[in-house]
Amino acid sequence: MARPKQFDPDDALDAAVAVFRDSGYAGASAEMLTAAMQIGKQSLYNTFGGKWALYLTAVGRYAEQETAAHLEALNSGATPLAGLEQVFKRVVAEARTPCLGVSCLAEFGSDSEGGADLRPVREAAGKVLRTALAARIREAQAAGDLSADTDALQGAGFLVSNIAAIRLAARGGAGDAELRTLARLALRALQ
Repeated sequence: MARPKQFDPDDALDAAVAVFRDSGYAGASAEMLTAAMQIGKQSLYNTFGGKWALYLTAVGRYAEQETAAHLEALNSGATPLAGLEQVFKRVVAEARTPCLGVSCLAEFGSDSEGGADLRPVREAAGKVLRTALAARIREAQAAGDLSADTDALQGAGFLVSNIAAIRLAARGGAGDAELRTLARLALRALQ
């Protein structure tokens, strides 16, 4: 008879997300993961299927949580432009915390075997965010707050790229004032 799990898989997964955010896939040892997750090595394999399967699940969890947080910020503004500004305020505030989305892309790219495994997770979350950003851009254009000359989907892609750039700049040592300037310039480019 199998023993019941002595841990909460969701809490363990959140702990794994934190380890992968800080260390990446290659830098995260099984020992680091099991210590943070407060589980044994066998539980890691029995519950999550091993390190790679855990990583895929962790990236998926992270993508869902980050996308939800971006959407919440996007919809919190009194106007469409204010919603876009809220997204960038959030990004600047969180920029010093490693981004698992950016790091998995840097570590695996899109064309490697690992990158191919990660692509569906990144594409699904990216599509949701780009679609929502494009909708707010169109609304801001209709209100006259952003230039109508910019294609909304291309503008959304530009903003997503700038979100990643701000996070990379923070990891590279950029100060808060510089990060705020990068956010302001990203939005100003659409005006």
